[in-house]
Amino acid sequence: MKTTDPAVAGIDVGGDMKGFHAVALRKNRIVATLATCSASDVMSWCRAHEAVAVGIDAPCRWSSAGRARPCERELARLRMSCFSTPSRAIGEVHPFYRWMVNGAELFRLLASEYRLYDGRLPLPDHICFETFPQAIACRLARNTLSARHKRVDRRRLLEKVGIATDTIATIDEIDATLCALTAQHVLAGSFNAYGDVSEGFILLPGR
Repeated sequence: MKTTDPAVAGIDVGGDMKGFHAVALRKNRIVATLATCSASDVMSWCRAHEAVAVGIDAPCRWSSAGRARPCERELARLRMSCFSTPSRAIGEVHPFYRWMVNGAELFRLLASEYRLYDGRLPLPDHICFETFPQAIACRLARNTLSARHKRVDRRRLLEKVGIATDTIATIDEIDATLCALTAQHVLAGSFNAYGDVSEGFILLPGR
C-alpha cells in the first residue's frame, strides 16, 4: 500500500429515496462521510479520499438459480441470516430490490479501479467486496445479536474498538462504518470469506 495507514471506505446502500451513505476511515478515525443518491458520486468520493478497500452492504452478484446464494446459506448456518438475493431478472423489476439494483450499479462503477474480491491472494492494491452489518456485529460481539437493538449494539461495538461515533448520527452511517472497519480487517488479512466466485463472496472480520 502507498501509506502505512491507508484510507478505507464503507458503503450502506438503500433504495432510490435513501440512496448511499458512505464513511471513510483512517486508522480508527472517521475522516469523511457522504450521503448521496448517486452511485457515480460514491465512486468519485472513494477516489478523492484515496480509499484502497471498499466494503459494501449490498449483493455483489445476482443469484444464478433464483434462490439464496452460497454465501447467504453459509451465513444462515452460522445463525446470521440475511435477505436472499434473487435472480437479475426478478431483482431489476421488483420494487423491493431497488437497493440491490443500486448496489449492483455501484459495484459496476467501482470495477474500473477496484477488483472485486474473488478469493485470490495476494489482494490487489485496490479492492472492493460485499459485506453485511448484522453479521459484522455478531462477529465483533462473538455472539448472535438481535437486530432489534442494532442502533445501540452496533454503536457500542464501534466504540469498543476505538472508533468515536459522535460525528455519525444515523443507523445508515453506523452500518457504513462497520463496513469500513471490515475493510481494515481485510487489508490486515484478518477476515473470513463465505461464498464462491460465481455468485459472490461476503467478507466478515476474522474470528
